[in-house]
Amino acid sequence: MNIALETIVPHFLFRGPILQIRPLGEGLINDTFFVETQGNNPDYILQRKNKNIFRDVPAMMDNIYKVTTHLKKIISERGGDPLREALTVIPTVDGRLFYKDAAGEYWAACLFIDNTTAYDYADSPELAGQGGRGIGKFQAMLAGMKEPLADILPGFHNMRFRLKQWDEVLGKDPAGRKAQVTEEIGWIESRRNKMLALWEKFESGEIPVRITHNDTKISNILFDRQGEVLCVIDLDTVLSSMCLNDYGDAIRSYTNAGKEDDENLENVYMKMDLFESYTRGYLSEASSFLTQPEIDNLAFSALYITFEQVLRFLMDYIDGDNYYKVKHETHNLARTRAQYKLLLSMEENYDEMRSVISRIVNEIK
Repeated sequence: MNIALETIVPHFLFRGPILQIRPLGEGLINDTFFVETQGNNPDYILQRKNKNIFRDVPAMMDNIYKVTTHLKKIISERGGDPLREALTVIPTVDGRLFYKDAAGEYWAACLFIDNTTAYDYADSPELAGQGGRGIGKFQAMLAGMKEPLADILPGFHNMRFRLKQWDEVLGKDPAGRKAQVTEEIGWIESRRNKMLALWEKFESGEIPVRITHNDTKISNILFDRQGEVLCVIDLDTVLSSMCLNDYGDAIRSYTNAGKEDDENLENVYMKMDLFESYTRGYLSEASSFLTQPEIDNLAFSALYITFEQVLRFLMDYIDGDNYYKVKHETHNLARTRAQYKLLLSMEENYDEMRSVISRIVNEIK
């Protein structure tokens, strides 16, 4: 057993003797470990939180605790199992939501939910529909939550903030790459005002503030053995924003026929069958709380989030690859072009997307 981990585990209120601790997952942001206990005692997930990404881990953990406490209350009122249908944060022996070690690293733990299945991508309309229902249900249960959340990711999905960053990077051109990507820069500039207009609706209050997950890929949903949505996980990015972000990012993630960095652009296009299935699942739960302005802007939110990703990949390329990990010198440029191809496909299908949403909303009423 890793000696460093042996010194961390005793700080948490884990029940039962520890049999082993082993790495879990790829650890792209946090370092995650599975803690196995002896006998019938529960198992746990232990994480070292990435303090370079999450600059205020205590506030992040406070957000997670508030959200999971609210979810457990709703689930209990509905006769569900709050220990399986929502994450359970395990406190430290001194009652904190995290432990800070001698090196200044932050650690947090939660209950492991057993007998579940997770998926890396939606390979069928049925699975896409279940994923949509999972996020819709998650948002619906949090729609009545009044407790404020800390803004742990300032500027996240904020188009005004992103465009300000963009202008600054273009002005400095620190890696001397701007002249190579004049066409790609034009992609951003030609859509600037249209994309900013959606964020302005949020700033004005036309689109309300909601509790949002902000990383709605299907791998962040646990399913039970019968294939039904059980629990939304990985709540590090939960904060207050517009729920359109969650829907738009899910459409970007679920419906892409290619890879995010696909260099064969013929592979990249929007799969409308997955769009319709995800949207049907989402609206089966979310239509209970969505306002008309939110419904009217659902389709555009997919373009908005995909555009933001084009902007961020291209901005990082011009900046010298300081944010995203890259495998080669033009990796961010490949990502930019693949995401732009997806954006073009969404723009081509935009009228149909709106029509599908309208039809589903009318069917649900």
